[in-house]
Amino acid sequence: MNNSIIEVQNFRKEYGDFVAVNNISFDVEPGEIFGLLGPNGAGKTSTLESLEGLRTPDGGKLKVVGVDPTREPRKLRNLIGVQLQSASLPESITPDEAIRFFCGYHHVAPRYDLLERLGLGQKRKTQFHELSTGQQRRLGLALAMGHDPQVLFLDEPTAGLDVASRVELHNLMRELQEQGTTIILATHDMAEAEGMTDRVAILLNGKLATIGTPTEITATGAELTKVSVFSSTGSLANRDSAFTSVERTFIKDDYHIFFSNDIGVTVGEIIKYLEVNSDPLIDLRVERPSLEDRFLEITNGGLL
Repeated sequence: MNNSIIEVQNFRKEYGDFVAVNNISFDVEPGEIFGLLGPNGAGKTSTLESLEGLRTPDGGKLKVVGVDPTREPRKLRNLIGVQLQSASLPESITPDEAIRFFCGYHHVAPRYDLLERLGLGQKRKTQFHELSTGQQRRLGLALAMGHDPQVLFLDEPTAGLDVASRVELHNLMRELQEQGTTIILATHDMAEAEGMTDRVAILLNGKLATIGTPTEITATGAELTKVSVFSSTGSLANRDSAFTSVERTFIKDDYHIFFSNDIGVTVGEIIKYLEVNSDPLIDLRVERPSLEDRFLEITNGGLL
């Protein structure tokens, strides 16, 4: 018996001749924070909107808490909460009115506590059009969470939020998870995905490139170690030949970044080169491959 709270089996979504999602399958377990990742156009939004009952699949089977989103949309509404990537409310509505309206729709008491937690306590009487973009997104989050849904869909929830609001949202997500809420997180922030999710699925060109825990996914890559070097004069840019064991390199924010399969040899050669060229070392960092590194490897390497 399948105990998954979300089931996606051979899901397909087309727009005319364009296949946005091409027969993907995955399950989400109760209480997971599950990340849905991929570059723009990979099929994330089509998948989310079909699970939310906003679009009709062109093939396959979808189940959310045992409900078919297409056939039972009314039943689905009280089971899920949705924070869309782009959404709006009437210009004159206030957070106070919005939370009362949305909670009333779901037959629960207004969750003014969520407005407080998301930094909107002082803006309860402010009209929607007067809120900043970040405040509008925080209000959308409060409305999505207000009825304690079993499954919460968050599409780029931290976009436009300041650091304090991001931390508060992450804390709230962990609290919801501890209470049994399943969260589907679509994000372009790989650090957020690596730190917050139990498992992730990476979509590429409408297909499922890989799925697993962040640790599992980073462990199955090219197993290269990242070495970031910042020196006084930047002499590394003038080197004609590659360092031993370095398979690729690039420059970002004045740091020379090397991916090596033998970190001891590579670091030794880098330090020797800087000494010979009288270029004092300012910063050297050695890091295991991150989810962002693996994501770039997958999307740039064209695994599909």
